[in-house]
Formats: sequence, structure tokens, C-alpha cells
Amino acid sequence: MSYEQFAYLYDELMKDAPYDEWVRFVKERLAKYDVSGGRLLDLACGTGELSIRFADEGFQVTGIDLSSDMLAVAQAKAEKKGVRIPFFEQNMLDLDGQGQFDVIGIFCDSLNYLQTEEEVKETFSSVFQHVNHDGLFIFDVHSTFKISHGFIDQTFALNDERLSYIWNSFSGEHEHSVEHDLSFFVLDEQSGKYDRYDEFHYQRTYPVELYSNWLHDAGFELLEVCADFEPKSPESHSERIFFVARKK
Repeated sequence: MSYEQFAYLYDELMKDAPYDEWVRFVKERLAKYDVSGGRLLDLACGTGELSIRFADEGFQVTGIDLSSDMLAVAQAKAEKKGVRIPFFEQNMLDLDGQGQFDVIGIFCDSLNYLQTEEEVKETFSSVFQHVNHDGLFIFDVHSTFKISHGFIDQTFALNDERLSYIWNSFSGEHEHSVEHDLSFFVLDEQSGKYDRYDEFHYQRTYPVELYSNWLHDAGFELLEVCADFEPKSPESHSERIFFVARKK
């Protein structure tokens, strides 16, 4: 997948995302499970929107992402706000050199961009090595319901003066996977013409039971599985599943 142009459109496309809900969720779980310390690792941090919000809440934040373009946007935003956050271009499967953290998060369904079961397992193992004893690992993923009923064979569109897109989603090669085919049309204000950019994104999720088993195999104690930012067990129609695990 390519993020080169997408990185510079991402914040505009995600302007209505419930970022404050992610911050609230993390703060509530840290209090609930009596986790002290404020070192937070934001994996797949993207353009740093959550990283900056966590820093504003007093966390010592480190951000990691695979996309240098996303990180360039994140760094510029942090500098503009006067927030000091170290950002690193690195794969979440291998966090060598990153030290230890009190909480590690993979938010905004970013884990679903990993393409194989082995990559998810490697990520869990990598996180386990870098979270402190009794520290928390928190992540959210699309539910199998969301992939099957919310994305596959759906078309989404936006017709705006400066930015428009057509977004088609198709069934992926594997069960509970989806391919997103996106075309963006961005106004060039100097020429008055629209530039077209095409993106392809692949996401894959798994049943709750598999994530739970993989966390256990990596050495974590699974504390909580809930849905859609609420302290309730996932239901058949839940869309976003949250996992809270502790290193023991």
C-alpha cells in the first residue's frame, strides 16, 4: 500500500474521528488497573494526532510508524504546537532500541493492516518485550462484523469543492479481510484543476478468540475485551473491539 499522498490528506479525511474517546479510554484503563508512570508508545501513530493529544495530557510519548510521509506530517504538527515527541520510522514487529514503556497502544484499527497471523503474533511478542512489568497493552481492531457488513461490497464517496473521493471495498483473499480501492481528486488552487491520486489498502481481522489466544501465548494477562469505546462485552453487531492486556 502507498501512503505518500494519503499522508497529506489523512487529517482532513479523519477530522471527525473520535480521538478524544481513545484518550479517555486509555486514561480510564490506566486508572482502573492502577498503572503508574506515563511513558506511552503510540504504535502506527500516523500523522501524530493521538500522540499529540496524549502529550497534552501529560504523557511522555514516543511515536512509531512505517510511513516517513506520515511521520513528516506528525513532526510538523508537534513542532507547531510546541510539543516534544520523538518519532521513529520503524516496524511494529521489531521494536529493538526503544526501551520500556508503561503503556503501549495500537489505535485506530492500525493492527488490521498486518497481513498475516504471524505478523500479529510477532507484534504481540515485540510489544511484550517493551512494556514494563504490570504495564498495559491496549489496542482496537475492526470486528469481523464490521469487515463483512460495513466494508465489503460497499462504496463510499465524498463530493467536496477541495477534496473528493470514491472508495470501493471488496472482499479480500482471506476470511475477514477487505481490499479498499480509493481514488482522490484534490484541487490544485493555482491551476484550478483537480489532481487524481489512487490508493490501495488491505485490512484483515480475526475473531476475538484468536486475538485472546495470541495475547496469552505472548505472555499477557487479558484484562478486558469490550466494544465501541464502552465497558461492555462485544455483541454480534459491535464494530470496534478493544483489548486491554497486562504484562505479568
